[in-house]
Amino acid sequence: MPRHPAPRPAVRHRDTLAETPSETTTRLRPIAASAPAPAEPAPRTVAPPRSAMPPPRPAPDDAWTPAPRSGSPDPTLSWSGPMTPGGAFGPRRPAGSPGRPEGYDEQARPRLLGQRNRSQIVAAAVCLVLGAGLIGGAVTGSWLAGDSGETGAPSGFTAAKSLWHSVPVDQLFPPTVQGKGAGPGDADRLWTRIAVAPDSGCEDAFDPLLRKLFAPLGCERLLRATYTDATQSHVTTVGLLFTEADAAGTAALADRVAKERLDRRTDLVPLPYPAKGTAAADFGAGQRASWAISVLTDAPVVVYAVSGWADGRAVETPQPAQDAMESGATSAPAQAGLGHEARGLADRVERGLRKNVGTTTEQPS
Repeated sequence: MPRHPAPRPAVRHRDTLAETPSETTTRLRPIAASAPAPAEPAPRTVAPPRSAMPPPRPAPDDAWTPAPRSGSPDPTLSWSGPMTPGGAFGPRRPAGSPGRPEGYDEQARPRLLGQRNRSQIVAAAVCLVLGAGLIGGAVTGSWLAGDSGETGAPSGFTAAKSLWHSVPVDQLFPPTVQGKGAGPGDADRLWTRIAVAPDSGCEDAFDPLLRKLFAPLGCERLLRATYTDATQSHVTTVGLLFTEADAAGTAALADRVAKERLDRRTDLVPLPYPAKGTAAADFGAGQRASWAISVLTDAPVVVYAVSGWADGRAVETPQPAQDAMESGATSAPAQAGLGHEARGLADRVERGLRKNVGTTTEQPS
């Protein structure tokens, strides 16, 4: 009869497994049933402010503290980390300065904000150089021209002193002068020069009282010319008195004439220049009908004009041009338009003088 293998002994308890010689691996040791399972660490919370934080409680001796797992953050670097003695938080993250903010250029390339590219720096440098060159050129040009840079008046004032011998007479006293709207009712006027007096001093050129008024200014030169109107019924002498005064002196006289109305006093009327063989041959002191006087402040010059009839009729009381030009004036000089003759011709000669002053002060480019 065949022999049957003996049955294996039954296992009495699973916790007392016996190793047989046929097993080739070693079984792991069983885990003790009495060992407590490790508890999960409590979730971290944000620590309250120091003033509200209760004092730490002493941990019991048998409390279990899990060891930090590898790769996990250091609890001491967290806001909920333990406090060091003295009430301060434990070790913190190392301090560091924030990096400079970045921007993007026109090609979407990152760049640091606050930095300029090369083209911007070059453009700024070029603008700076050009601006400095323009300012320096202006200052140098002003210095070479003898101008202080404050105003153009002193330069023009000085240049006007020599106009009497540097400007042709036809520019100071043109052969014909157009007076658009210069007559009564804005009528046009045309004056023709009939005589030019030789340049001279001021002796016997003014009445004694008027000469006394001009004396503080000094007399450098006196230029005069006599004109007649288109009908040759009126004659007018216009004069340019070049003085030796400075700007302050002429300004002072101009202010006095305006305040005291000296240009309207009948004892301060300029003398005419009669020329033999012309329509003004009989134009003497007794024929003065109206006059105008202007003391310039931007040039050492006094401009004046005196008008009368060409037929030599006498005038008992001359009338200032400003009064004779008023609407409703009924005097003989006013009715004849002699106030317009004197004022209109004086204004045109004054404009020509100012034009020549501007031309002489221009510097070559």
